[in-house]
Amino acid sequence: MNQLTIKLPRLADVALVLLLAVTRTAWATVDGVPGPTFNFTAKADYISSADGNTHYSWGYALNGGTMQYPGPTMIVNQGDTVTVNLTNALPVPVPVSIVFPGQANVAVAGGTAGLMTNEVLPGGAVTYTFVASNPGTYLYHSGSNPSLQVEMGLLGAMVVRPNVPDPLHQAYGHASTAFDREYLFLLTEMDPAIHAQIDALVTANPLAAPVADMTAYHPVLWFINGRNAPDTLLDPHVAWLPTQPYNSVPRMHPGEKLLMRVVNAGRDLHPFHTHGNNFWVLAKDGRLLESAPGAGADLAYSDFTLRAVPGETYDAIFEWTGKNLGWDIYGHAPGDPMEPNEYAADHGKPLPVTMPNLQDISTGANYSGSPFLGMSGALPPGVPSPGAGYFHMWHSHNEKELTNHDIFPGGMMTMLIIEPWGVPIP
Repeated sequence: MNQLTIKLPRLADVALVLLLAVTRTAWATVDGVPGPTFNFTAKADYISSADGNTHYSWGYALNGGTMQYPGPTMIVNQGDTVTVNLTNALPVPVPVSIVFPGQANVAVAGGTAGLMTNEVLPGGAVTYTFVASNPGTYLYHSGSNPSLQVEMGLLGAMVVRPNVPDPLHQAYGHASTAFDREYLFLLTEMDPAIHAQIDALVTANPLAAPVADMTAYHPVLWFINGRNAPDTLLDPHVAWLPTQPYNSVPRMHPGEKLLMRVVNAGRDLHPFHTHGNNFWVLAKDGRLLESAPGAGADLAYSDFTLRAVPGETYDAIFEWTGKNLGWDIYGHAPGDPMEPNEYAADHGKPLPVTMPNLQDISTGANYSGSPFLGMSGALPPGVPSPGAGYFHMWHSHNEKELTNHDIFPGGMMTMLIIEPWGVPIP
């Protein structure tokens, strides 16, 4: 097969490597809202699922804007005094609140005492204040009737960046937690029947607090960052998903360290599986897995499926170089120059299979016609090559969670895209 190399000139590659040696760019940080002060409003609206349905939901809105599912991702720094002002604008007389697992000494002003924290009825307001003492990934959610309100969408994530010189490339205060890119994977499930039941009750009598039968709970929809596949692959903040602004498409270059911030905000265990390589779990619930203070992540463990327990959070590092595949992931000839972070032992080795005839190849908008990074092969007439890349599906390892209401593929699934050096990744 005739192939055309679409790589940067060698001088540009050298300049890129030298630049990275001097400074690390703040690549692919988690999509969120910087603090330390946040103004949230509990509101009602509708979200969409990839099976074409809409679902009445409750969620937190930022600064009185559109309710979103999940709530705004809070980004703060270690040591910040975080203030969250919550107002209740739900159309029914139910109290709402927020609890912050993993945060100590949360002070509350306003509202009335509830089971877990102070809460407010529609028209009321309450303020929560705490010091973000420990870096890491955290969950926040309603502490008022959580079995219903968390299901309805009153939840979100918080990222606390460490007090270090380069907090955008270190998850905790130790070099063992260094990373190049970071992505959030907030996992939830949904029972549409519960949402439809609440919608009907609110419509019929907005003056009464709706009560759902949670004993019949049966989820049939599963989400990453508030979307289910294939909507997970859409751009963030697309206009037709106004209440679901976050996507979940991890992208990286070979050899980079990708920080996975995983949050299970649902009520079921979700086994989140990565294809392409194992990951190393560095921290759990915002606490580094270390044997002693300052030891670093010496208790980190390697796995290919993260068994995300309800209510827990995890920080893990994923790397990919194509090591030990036994063939050159770039399609190099033996005498070609090395790429950054290329696995030298496989340099110049051919792919040990015979490529099929063009008539037997199914190509698409994200396939260059070649299995190699930075290479372009034959494509159908009128189809331009966007550049090559390797796609690995990341998904729940529970088969039913790969569907949208029993329709496969869908659910808790996205794609990792490994792209060649020289191709910019936002």
